[in-house]
Amino acid sequence: MWTAGYSREELDRAQEEFDLIFPSDLVDLLRDRRPAEGYDWRIDHEKIREMLAWPLEGILFDIEQNGFWLSEWGSRSEVEEERREIATVEVGKAPKLIPLVSHRYLPAEPNEPGNPVFSIYQTDIIHYGANLEHYFRNEFGSWSSLEDSAYRHIRFWSDLAG
Repeated sequence: MWTAGYSREELDRAQEEFDLIFPSDLVDLLRDRRPAEGYDWRIDHEKIREMLAWPLEGILFDIEQNGFWLSEWGSRSEVEEERREIATVEVGKAPKLIPLVSHRYLPAEPNEPGNPVFSIYQTDIIHYGANLEHYFRNEFGSWSSLEDSAYRHIRFWSDLAG
């Protein structure tokens, strides 16, 4: 389930390469140990890039295939390229997401401990843990749900998880 953690230098290199800033609780966890089923930030560069693009790609898919559109984005254009451009800009304003395991993500903002973990598959977005500890218990142990108030609100992503 767990394997050896990373050095500080390895994590610094990963954050720089992928233009991310890991919250301190993720840094502490990854320095101590990392999930064996998770991404290896030293070598899985292509897969990590794919997973960084996954949330936007899934939203764009649902826009074109399932009619997804948020009212705060304005009127839905009849032109596919315009819809894609608007969605790309709007999703780009949301906090960056850090891939953990499969399609589970930790928001990079706010840059403090205790961010929730989201499971993201297109616009099917759910809270999968109130924080890293709760997430890993849910992922590798027994599932426990919490009241909605237990999850920190993350701009954009929490609203989609609704």
